[in-house]
Order: sequence, then C-alpha cells, then structure tokens
Amino acid sequence: MIIYQKTKDEFLNDVLDGCIDTQILTSVVREVGHSVGRSEQSSWRESLNYMRNVLSDNEIPRDAGVAIEYHIPQTTKRIDFILTGKNDSMVSSAIVVELKQWSEGISKTEKDGVVKTAFYGEVSHPSYQAWSYVTLLEDYNTGIQDTKAILKPCAYLHNYQQDGVLDDPFYKRYIELAPVFFKSDAKLLRSFIKKYVHYGDKGELLYTVEKGEIRPSKSLADSLLSMLRGNREFILIDDQKVVFETALTEVVNANKGKKSVVIVEGGPGTGKSVVAINLLSELTSRGKNVRYVTRNSAPRKVYQYMLTGTFTQQRITNLFSSSGSFVDATKDIFDGLIVDEAHRLNEKSGMFSNLGENQIKEIIQASKSSIFFVDDDQRVTLKDIGNKNSIMLWAKSLGAKVTVMSLASQFRCNGSDGYLAWLDNILQIKQTANETLDDINYDFQVYDNPNGLHKMIMDKNRSNNKSRLVAGYCWKWVSKKDPRIKDIVIGDYEATWNLDKHGQAWIVHPDSVSEVGCIHTCQGLELDYVGVIIGPDLIVRNGKVVTDASKRASTDQSLKGLKAILKNNPDKAMLIADSIIKNTYRTLMTRGMKGCYVYSTDPETQEYFKNKLSNNNQEDAQYSNIPTGESINID
Repeated sequence: MIIYQKTKDEFLNDVLDGCIDTQILTSVVREVGHSVGRSEQSSWRESLNYMRNVLSDNEIPRDAGVAIEYHIPQTTKRIDFILTGKNDSMVSSAIVVELKQWSEGISKTEKDGVVKTAFYGEVSHPSYQAWSYVTLLEDYNTGIQDTKAILKPCAYLHNYQQDGVLDDPFYKRYIELAPVFFKSDAKLLRSFIKKYVHYGDKGELLYTVEKGEIRPSKSLADSLLSMLRGNREFILIDDQKVVFETALTEVVNANKGKKSVVIVEGGPGTGKSVVAINLLSELTSRGKNVRYVTRNSAPRKVYQYMLTGTFTQQRITNLFSSSGSFVDATKDIFDGLIVDEAHRLNEKSGMFSNLGENQIKEIIQASKSSIFFVDDDQRVTLKDIGNKNSIMLWAKSLGAKVTVMSLASQFRCNGSDGYLAWLDNILQIKQTANETLDDINYDFQVYDNPNGLHKMIMDKNRSNNKSRLVAGYCWKWVSKKDPRIKDIVIGDYEATWNLDKHGQAWIVHPDSVSEVGCIHTCQGLELDYVGVIIGPDLIVRNGKVVTDASKRASTDQSLKGLKAILKNNPDKAMLIADSIIKNTYRTLMTRGMKGCYVYSTDPETQEYFKNKLSNNNQEDAQYSNIPTGESINID
C-alpha cells in the first residue's frame, strides 16, 4: 500500500503549494481508517521540504516516481520515501530513504546496529533500519524480484549535524549498505540519487511494486534447521533488533554471582519466537551453554520433528527443554535460558505438579542470564503463572538485574495491528477504536456451518500444508483411546480431535488437516490460515460476550481447580474463568498469518460476529455501554 504516489515534478509542486501533508493525511485516513497525530503531520511537512530541496535538480528526471509512506507487506512498517527511475543501463532502480527528525542526543552503544537516543531510548541505527526495510521488500515482493530492480537504501537526518557518532566505524558495516546523510549533506544525497536514477519511469516501478504478488511468509518451523546452521532466514527489524542485541549482550557478558533477567513483552505475531530462535542459534554458535525453554510442549515437539534425521537426538535434547527440567539444576550451570511463551510457566513441575517450588525461580537460579518472552493476555489455563510481575518479583528476590523490553512490530495477521485491536474489541477483552474490519487488510470470514469451514481450511492447506482447524475445548477427547470415535459432533458435522499418535507435533503432520486441534497443540505456533470453531463456552447475549466454564469438556485441564476458588472467592473465580476463556479464543484466532475463518455453535454469537465485520451491516451501538467480563456460574 502506497499512501502518496506521483512524479517528482508533481511532488515538488505539492510541497511548494503547502498541501503535501494534507494530501498524505487524506490518503492515510482513506487507506487505514484513522488519522495520525499532529507531530507526525508536522514531520511530513518538515522532512518533505528537505526532500524537495534535494530533488530540485534538473539532472534528477522530472518524471521519476515518488512514493511516500509505503507499507511493507506483512508488517506494520512503512518506508518514508522512495524515488524510482532507471539507471544508465536502463535497469529499474529505486532510492529508499529513511527520514529522521533527530537533531541531538544520540550516543553510540556496544550493540551491533543499535544507537541510543535521548527521547526513544535504544533503537536501530538509521542505516540498519533502511537496509532491513529494503531487505524485507526484496524478500516479499515478486514485482521487485521479477524486474530485477536495484534498490538502494539510505538515511537522511536533515536536522542532525555530523558529530562522529552515527558514522562511527563501529557502524561501518551498515553504513556501507545504506549511507547516512546529515544536515550539511544535501548535495551528497543528491549525488547519491543521481548515481542510480538517470532516467524517469513515470512511477512504473512503483506500480510494479504496488501490484506485485506477495511471497508467502517464511515459517519459523520450516526455517529452523537453516537458522541453527547459522544462516539468515529472518531480518530482525526495529524493536526486534534491539531486543535481540540486548539479550545477546546480557548472556555474553553474564558472570557467575550476578544474574541478569530480560523480560520481553509482546503480543501475538510480534516476533517473540523468531527472536528467541535467533538467540539460540547465535549463542550456540558462540559456544555458549544455552537452551530454548517452553512449558507448552507443542513448539518444542514441532521443532524437534523438523530437526529429526538431521540432528542427533542428543543434540536436539541439548537445545530444547521443558520448563520443568530445572528443579534440581545446579546453580548457574547455563549461560542463558531462553524462555518462550513464559506466560505458560507453572508453579510446580512433574506429572503430578508436586516437584520444585516455582518454575520461574528455578530457571533464574539455573542460569547466569534468563530471557523471558511473555504475553500476559495469553494465559489460557489456571496453572499459568508466568506473568511479567511474577517474573520481576522472583528476579529481584534472587538479586538479578532486570531489563524490561517490548516488541510491537506486527508480523502475523498480515501485519495488521488493526485486526488484533478489533479482536480485543469484539471479544470484549478491552475496548478499542476498531469496531469493524473495514479497511483492515486481513481475511476474516464467518461460516454458517462447520462443514463449509473445514472444507475451506482443507482447500487452503493443499498449497503448502499450513492451514488447520482448531476449536475451543468443549468436547471430550474420547478418540484418544479409540480413534474410530468422532469427538466433535455438530449436526451432520463429525470430526476427531488431533490423534494421539501425532502428539504435540500435530500441527505439522500432513494428514492432520482432517482433524481438529486445540489451544494445547497450536499455542506458540503459526499457520497461514486458521479455522476456529467457537464452542458454547463463549456466547453472546444482547451484544454482551458471556463465558461459561461449565461448557468446557471434562477432559480439559485448563480450568482444573476453579471450583475450589469458586467456593472461597466466587468473584475472583468468575473473573479468572472469563479471562482464560477469552484469551483462549484470542490466541486461537491469531494463529493465522493470512486469515482466520470462524464458526460458532451458537446462532446469536454467529450473528454478532457477522455484524462486527463491517459498518455496512453493523448493528446500532445500543450495547456499547454494557460492561464486559461476565462469566456464568459453574456449579
């Protein structure tokens, strides 16, 4: 998506007429459905005036293409400025410019590609940022690949006087990939542009980029082997890069007796697992004793499945551990423990939950440095205790230095923050401004029957085995003992839960698309398309989302122990049940990178989801003031 697209001459005139920021704002509102703050509007006005001065050169073709605020596919990131044309060999080329308003307060760090700012804290170096954005564009856009277009990134800090910080030799690698230009470098930037853009193309390359097909996103599971062999599979951008370098530094510099704990908060699709596996790969290559840790066995089993036959079982065991493996671990035996899905940590370990004191404590004690990737909104069982506050309390009690960071860049759900906000709104987890899916680029559909839903998922799965059907755990898992029995029966629709023989690696078995998975076999993993059957544990009455823990199957252990809490503190029990059930469906409905299709067993809930899709069929806001958080008693 390109917010503004014209020729160089038209761009110069729009800036001269003083209407450039208004035009961009109008396009932003039309394309993404909301406005932006005055500071961003002001930055457009100022930075684009500087770009006008740079481009006011007759040797830069008048009909070169200009694009502003290009949305990189499958991410939430936007490229500030692109100029397109052809080089002296008539090959399509583009200059990609990362514009910065920075004027002072920048200092060097010892972290690769990271600088420290007075206002934003640590961020990726502008040259690294420009290079990483171009790499993403080259990786995903077939239009760029098919035309063999040359993309040249750079950064322009038009308010910043060169002071030897941003162009320090420490950052030489990225400056060579994407030159950085300062306040007094307008003529140098102009020369850089003219080196690669000799002829205009009237925006031809921009049209190719805009209309080019988007390559399928890489799967972390599919890329795992290559990553562990030291190959680059995922470019870490912005906050991902800063988190990675910070965690890497903590483990590399860790000393016995002085522990460090890094807590990384991030919602679905923000790259927690990608950063975690990159850390595992890099630290292992440096000879560090590290392990990837999860409470939920599904991610570990999938990764182990993908490595079997290439890595020995012993090596796999040395890379991946359950969160209950550290009850009797020697203090500081590990250089680093990388804890993914840390919100799923339990208090006790062992089959009967009777071993150890607390998994958070045991992990911190066993390692000089611990990195916890956490999302408090993905607590899906009563035993899940790994929230941010609990990790901080244990870390401080053990004398650890604590660093709290966050990941916000969205890579799942087609890179749409809007879909996640809409989902929070309709599930009534928290109120957001996203009341419909209008203008949100994500494939969400409501199916009238489970047969049609399952058929669509099977059709989507044929291309690359990356689509699956999942459901709320509202049907007993009787097929575990007898695979001939159908667990889920809804009218004339019949299906079994994931077969026991597939275990926790269900999501990658080619024939498992005919089965139905649950939260325990998909959390922490990703798909292209996910189908979700919403069971009777979540219904809508008069516009209000109501949860009912009594509708959960008796074979589900997620809410085991809730009745005991209910006797002593009913209000607390109701809130816990409500949160867990909503979080479960939020997690299920964010597994798909490209789309989510749903069916509810309850007719009124079906209509509720349909009415929330668009302003064209949305119901009147007659229920907007109804409080959320109700849960039915579970006697």
